[in-house]
Amino acid sequence: MDATTLGTLLVGVGAVVGAVVTYLGKRSETALTGYSSLTTDLQEERDRLDRKVSELNAELAQQAALRAADQAEIARLRAQIPPGGTP
Repeated sequence: MDATTLGTLLVGVGAVVGAVVTYLGKRSETALTGYSSLTTDLQEERDRLDRKVSELNAELAQQAALRAADQAEIARLRAQIPPGGTP
């Protein structure tokens, strides 16, 4: 094999290796972009669910306060009924 043939062969191998490296690099870039997008979507969903849980907890606290007020009213009314059952 002369030097020209060997040089041409090495250039061809270099081109193939370069194409493979570029292909793998592009796949990695696409994977990282997809991962980043998925992470962003998950963080937004988590924040939305956190807000919803906070709203539900506030509503639950309000309902608990109303129940406590109702229980106090029931206790007050029961105290007004004399031991015979007739007011």
